[in-house]
Amino acid sequence: MNTPEDEDNPTVAFLRVRMSQADAHYGGGLIDGACILRLFGDLVTEITVRTDGDEGLLSEYAKVRFTAPVYPGDYIEARARLVHRTRLRRVVELEAHKVVSARPGASPSAAEALSSPQLVCSATATTVAPLVARPTPAEGAAA
Repeated sequence: MNTPEDEDNPTVAFLRVRMSQADAHYGGGLIDGACILRLFGDLVTEITVRTDGDEGLLSEYAKVRFTAPVYPGDYIEARARLVHRTRLRRVVELEAHKVVSARPGASPSAAEALSSPQLVCSATATTVAPLVARPTPAEGAAA
């Protein structure tokens, strides 16, 4: 099972989140990059649950690139795609895009839907699936 996922039916996950003022960590209200990595961790967990019936253990982030700033009020869409699997490991490609940009300079509640999403972070994650096989939701649990 040392092959990439089926290109016609890849295992994917996504979510969209509005970044909160509580997420601001740095001067100028900049959002901490760890917030984006937390979203990535949730996506990797979903993929492992869907493929293995278990949350697994995230073992590594690689090729992490932060490419644009994120501020409170921005909407971030994060996506994950399973690209490689072995008996115990799953490799997932991750991207986060800003799809709505807050515009606090215009007014406290101003925002703009971006005509094209702006990449704010990309990474690859490796997760370890349990050796003990558990039924996936598609297989159902034995009663």
